[in-house]
Amino acid sequence: MNLTLKNRLFWIGAVVFILPALVQAYLLMPFPGSQDLEAIKITYFLEKIILPSRIIGLLLLIVPVWSFLTNGTIKQKVWLGVVALISIGLFYFTDVAYRAQEMFKEPVKIQFAGKKDNQVPDSLLVMTVVNGSVAKAYPIQYVGYHHKIQDNVAGKPVLVTYCTMCRTGLVFSPVVDGKLQTFRLVGARHYNAVIEDSDTRSWWYQATGEAVAGKQTGKHLDIIPSEQITLKAFFERYPEGLVFQPDNTFKEGYEVLKTYDRREKKDEDSLTNPGKVWDKSWVVGISADGKNKAYIWKNLVNVTTLNDKVGNTPLVIAIEADNYSFHVFTRTVEGKILNFVPDAAGIRDKETHSLWNWQGECTEGEWKGKKLTKIYARQEYLRAWKQFHQPTEIWP
Repeated sequence: MNLTLKNRLFWIGAVVFILPALVQAYLLMPFPGSQDLEAIKITYFLEKIILPSRIIGLLLLIVPVWSFLTNGTIKQKVWLGVVALISIGLFYFTDVAYRAQEMFKEPVKIQFAGKKDNQVPDSLLVMTVVNGSVAKAYPIQYVGYHHKIQDNVAGKPVLVTYCTMCRTGLVFSPVVDGKLQTFRLVGARHYNAVIEDSDTRSWWYQATGEAVAGKQTGKHLDIIPSEQITLKAFFERYPEGLVFQPDNTFKEGYEVLKTYDRREKKDEDSLTNPGKVWDKSWVVGISADGKNKAYIWKNLVNVTTLNDKVGNTPLVIAIEADNYSFHVFTRTVEGKILNFVPDAAGIRDKETHSLWNWQGECTEGEWKGKKLTKIYARQEYLRAWKQFHQPTEIWP
């Protein structure tokens, strides 16, 4: 084999070994420009060919590397060493430093505590899951670090997810086609976490639960209703409730998100223009009757109780006195559309002055014993809502 052919094999082998994993790592992490590309299919393809490409790359490298080591010049050996060091560095970059499942590990122990033994501050925001008589709370600070926690509530399997890049928190059933799945965090596309099921290795967007690559493409994970409230509000509602306790193995990771659920990030321009709405403005997103609407959070907090309509569905958005716990209900009771105003104990309808609590139950007045229907809603960044819910209307 002549020198020219050896050189070609060497560089082709090096590129085949390195490039697919490098491009895939770029596309799956929030590097400049990477998340704006429509590249989910390409990224999925690259994920599946990384191992074969590395094997092919190594096979192509065997002959030239052996030749350079045994009979090569000093210059060739130096180049060989440089490429080897670069390859090791890139392997660490793609398979350790910027590999999602290595950056955000699963909790080693999933443990819960009741109110008496709880160690979690009651000011933290939590995602709630209720099944029968069992209620569980998952603090966003902890779920946000792990991105996902697989658990069960009264025997019902649940996949509790939270993506801090888009502020989306959803709970799914991890059962696909009748089979319980274990999900792996793959990375992100359009600033939203992508997870992979263990059976078909299809990829699913966390913001919607939709499979977008692989055998399950087009299917959706079943969403399990949850609410976002403070832990204090959770215990007021569910005195016997259980709270996910932090795994101290990940204390540093949790600390990074210490104020995540309390402070809305602002860019430099929004500080000088407080009325500005921007990509990371918090919104409450609601979909009904095929329509989507995003409600700017800071404006909702100012009004505390908003009577509105999405599609043909009259609804009320109500925020508790803590300015973080929120609820969305239909406004229709026995065919009548009600209008609500805030009250220290919940909300009151203008029509009869009946009092409704935060579960949507009427506890006082003409409608006592009736219950408002909850509407599934979530708080997230405007950027994320617009990405996955087009077209969308924005309030106000």
